[in-house]
Amino acid sequence: MSIPRSLLDHLRLPAIAAPLFLASGPDIVIETCRSGVIGTFPALNQRSTQGLESWLDEIIERLSAFPKAAPFGVNLIVHKTNIRLQADLETVVKYRVPLVITSLGAVRDVVDAVHSYGGLVFHDVISRRHAEKAAEAGVDGLIGVSAGAGGHAGNLNPFALINEIKSAFSGTVILSGSISTGREIAAARLMGADMAYLGTRFLATREAQIDPAYRYMILDSRAADIVYTPNISGVNANFMRQSIIAAGLDPDQLPPHAKLDMSSEAKVWKTIWSAGQGVGAISSVMGAAELCEQLIVEYRESVAAMQHDAFAH
Repeated sequence: MSIPRSLLDHLRLPAIAAPLFLASGPDIVIETCRSGVIGTFPALNQRSTQGLESWLDEIIERLSAFPKAAPFGVNLIVHKTNIRLQADLETVVKYRVPLVITSLGAVRDVVDAVHSYGGLVFHDVISRRHAEKAAEAGVDGLIGVSAGAGGHAGNLNPFALINEIKSAFSGTVILSGSISTGREIAAARLMGADMAYLGTRFLATREAQIDPAYRYMILDSRAADIVYTPNISGVNANFMRQSIIAAGLDPDQLPPHAKLDMSSEAKVWKTIWSAGQGVGAISSVMGAAELCEQLIVEYRESVAAMQHDAFAH
């Protein structure tokens, strides 16, 4: 297994709190990082590149009070409709962001720019073909977004996806999809992933910048309430059935959507709420730091239990 030393030195848990579109901001990043878990946010959660700079200033300043804090990361959408990509990338380079997570396109120029100051690039993939293209672009890690993950997700079983990624890539492998507990983080490691990627679980924290009704819909939802469709944003993603109905749409008869356009994504996701199939494991709203501590305890207990398993000897 392989976790870059620049990340490993300050980690207490092999996990990343995923960048949550419209929901992640400085508070959730800082509370997560100071707890020893990598915290991230999407650059597009700020309405301008200048706003992105203000968040980076705040995060770096506040984390300076925690010398043992885990590194933080920024998500860049590498898609032709993201007109801010170049300006945001220049800002990332200026601030020497430790980890950049790229989505919807693996581009060598972006990777090279981040590598120029020693930063790392992890890239979202849903198939072996995507993994091969990202490996060619020189990324340091691949995030396997398996069936059941919140947001834009694939449809491959996590066992199949991890095996296919590892057969095509020798760097850091991260697993995403329905991971809500420390036990499941340990399971991801046993499956061959270096790290786990948790999104929906961090939506149910007090620091997530979402409507309170969104949090409570997560608590009330189960896996059967998650709808996988390209007809909300133009790319396959998972959404909560109740939010689709609340928006006046029939989840079973959704009209086709045009191709993905990042200039209109925020409007869509603000009223139709995404979540992964792991919602059934979420029963409470807590602070991000409290959640991280719970995940750490659960992870360590799971690893210890496996060491005492009769079949492990």
